[in-house]
Amino acid sequence: MTQERYSVISGTLELLVLKTLEAAGELHGFEILEWITARTGGAFAIEEGALYPALHRLKERGWLTSRWAVSSRGRRAKYYRLTAEGEHSLRTEESRWLGYVEAMAEVLKA
Repeated sequence: MTQERYSVISGTLELLVLKTLEAAGELHGFEILEWITARTGGAFAIEEGALYPALHRLKERGWLTSRWAVSSRGRRAKYYRLTAEGEHSLRTEESRWLGYVEAMAEVLKA
């Protein structure tokens, strides 16, 4: 059976990135995509063209910091990590999404 792939709902990519960096620590962009793919069993279809603008937005908001380093493949890569403000925003967004999911589950049970 083939795993169904889902488009990421508008506004949720940032939450996925924040949660990934909280769980996995400092990562570069491709590692972020790999972590999300592995964690979801490939269910989310996230394009690099969507990820990098999201990382830029999060950095502009002060939720991420970044640094250049050499990856395990010997390539120069920008590594991202959460700031304290990013951790706070993650908690807020998690709470909102959990409330949304619980409300949706109640409707779907009807």
